[in-house]
Amino acid sequence: MEISDLRIALYSGNYNFVRDGANQALNRLAEYLLRKGAAVRVYSPTTDTPAFEPTGDLISVPSFAFPGRGEYRFPTHISSSAKSDLAEFNPNIIQISSPDRVGHRMVSWARKKDIPVLASVHTRFETYPRYYNLAFLEPVIEAILRRLYRRCDALVAPSESMAQVLRQQRMNYDVGIWSRGVDKDVFSPSKRDMSWRQSFGITDDEPVIGFLGRLVMEKGLDVFSDTIDELKRRGIKHRVIIIGEGPAKQWFEERMDNAIFAGFQQGHDLGRAVASMDMLFNPSVTETFGNVTLEAMACGLPVVAAKATGSQSLVKDKESGMLVTPGAIQDFADVLQLYCQDEAIRKIHGSAGEKRADQFSWDQINQTVAETYIRLIRQRQSGQSPIKQAAVR
Repeated sequence: MEISDLRIALYSGNYNFVRDGANQALNRLAEYLLRKGAAVRVYSPTTDTPAFEPTGDLISVPSFAFPGRGEYRFPTHISSSAKSDLAEFNPNIIQISSPDRVGHRMVSWARKKDIPVLASVHTRFETYPRYYNLAFLEPVIEAILRRLYRRCDALVAPSESMAQVLRQQRMNYDVGIWSRGVDKDVFSPSKRDMSWRQSFGITDDEPVIGFLGRLVMEKGLDVFSDTIDELKRRGIKHRVIIIGEGPAKQWFEERMDNAIFAGFQQGHDLGRAVASMDMLFNPSVTETFGNVTLEAMACGLPVVAAKATGSQSLVKDKESGMLVTPGAIQDFADVLQLYCQDEAIRKIHGSAGEKRADQFSWDQINQTVAETYIRLIRQRQSGQSPIKQAAVR
């Protein structure tokens, strides 16, 4: 079987109405598969104001705005028209990227048709409740995820550290890696622009601590702001640049009154903004990979990150950055202070990160997903199913 023989039905809970790393990775995957001759049909909630144009044919599934987070949509069911389209498309493999209600229904549809299913895991959904004082829900969400993922033929995670978490949680017996790539034409040390920094009133000798990502509490905004407060108490010379938008922006602006909020950036403007920082501070524990971490590394920046899934697979501690116990404010402040005061170590660690980022090619990474599709189809043709696989391992 060749890639051109594949007919992939891809379900995403958010394919293009919010721009984030997971959605852009799915669109890049679709582009690669289409370029290689595969047929791809995408099913997802849609809006009248998408963040970017979708890659491939996009079929809308019914949804409503998520309460309190209107930028997200909650899919409700597979409509009869979507089911008819799915049957007419006649896929030989299904991929789900969102473990929601429709994701469950897509797996059930595939099981009835004896079609293999690959689930891609993009975030630590079970960790989200802790940021909204609902940590008691984590075991419940983990159990729901396990029920879904065990009905799939295989899972792919963006990093080995996340794959190991999924194995420990007994989510599935077949867990592979679908990593992430970085566009070196956009993210490079050559994009550093001191005049851009100066336009914000930053002097050339002020070390810049950067944050890059959606402004939502699950990105560790509280830890970030508490750590910056500690640097201020110590009298450490620094400036802070925040790149991104999101529902927690007002809270973050009030909390970080001296920070520079540069707003949403994309393309070469984003590459310039990242390369013009001196270090990236990423305290989040929810990422399964950490696209922003890789982008910063490609720009030659050292990364200070929480010792969590994703970051542990990218950042080599004390070589290309520093990994810190999640939530350890004093420890985060210690390593940021080191980078602020020691330009030489910043450059050494940033250079090591840039070399590491060179290993991430989008085409090579997406080829592994195509090969996984083909393997799962062959396994199903030979009579294997998720239940039978579980029984023999």
